Amino acid sequence: MTDRLLDGYDVVVVGGGAAGLNGALMLARARRSVVVIDAGSPRNAPASGVHGLLGREGMPPAELLARGRAEVREYGGHVVSGEVRDVTREGEEFAVALADGRTVRARRLLVATGVVDDLPEIPGVQERWGKDVLHCPYCHGWEVRDQAIGVLATGPMSVHLALMFRQWSPDITYFAHTRPLSPEDAEQLAAREIRVVTGEVAAVESADDRLTGVRMADGTVVARAALAVAPRMSVRADFLATLGLRATDHPSGMGEYLPADSTGRSDVPGVWIAGNVVDMAAQVGAAAAAGAGAGAQINADLIDEETRLAVAAYREPFAATAESEVCDLVAGERRHGL
Repeated sequence: MTDRLLDGYDVVVVGGGAAGLNGALMLARARRSVVVIDAGSPRNAPASGVHGLLGREGMPPAELLARGRAEVREYGGHVVSGEVRDVTREGEEFAVALADGRTVRARRLLVATGVVDDLPEIPGVQERWGKDVLHCPYCHGWEVRDQAIGVLATGPMSVHLALMFRQWSPDITYFAHTRPLSPEDAEQLAAREIRVVTGEVAAVESADDRLTGVRMADGTVVARAALAVAPRMSVRADFLATLGLRATDHPSGMGEYLPADSTGRSDVPGVWIAGNVVDMAAQVGAAAAAGAGAGAQINADLIDEETRLAVAAYREPFAATAESEVCDLVAGERRHGL
């Protein structure tokens, strides 16, 4: 079921993954009106299960998100399907425009749209992605333990990735592809008994719904059961440009991110960020925790604002009375020629 989109919330959460839903859950439990705009394209959709998440080990990603949406709704939060195209500030509120023409307004914004993995354009990589073409040893290492694993060099973190996967299997082959190895990197790989294959990779081969090998440009096929790739990650947040928030290159060279402080607060007042969009290395548990933390910070910020307004309103009658008394005193002095 998709909730009816109303106009005027305390918080709009953009992104229906672990970070966004956990942020919305915290806000809904704090009795805030909150809506999650979910584009329905989670990064981990191809994976068979979520790993490293206590109490939910191996749960299919779709099931985890379905439970999360149900929990948000249980506390009065809304979850709607849609894609955000633009966000503008209108006075003290944000106007969030959806691709289908709908607009919703809110006092605060939580961005948890995640990232997109920009995979190398090598035949077979996209088709096997999330199955036996992998990126994270903590997410998938156990499932391919002791198997013949290849690591495709695609970026500055590729050697590190090979050294990581060596923890899960003694049979690691590093495909240098189009990235020459430095002497230091070559020494590290040799010391860890990681074979290096030079030359350009032409394709990833598979049969019977499983990866079987990596084919080189010269036609040689290196048998492998899994292939690790460190893709460049891109932020899904072009809609924030009108607020002055733009993705920037991460110092690691892994891709783009949106900077925020330790609480998730961005440089734009009223906008918080959580999950992979700010922390590219965060697994599901860490992303969910960041969303919860940001939700609590947003609620605290709203409380501060409401308290300031309440104090101002509380003082107003006293200020008016004091002003009236001063006016009466001045008028009396004038009548008596003082």
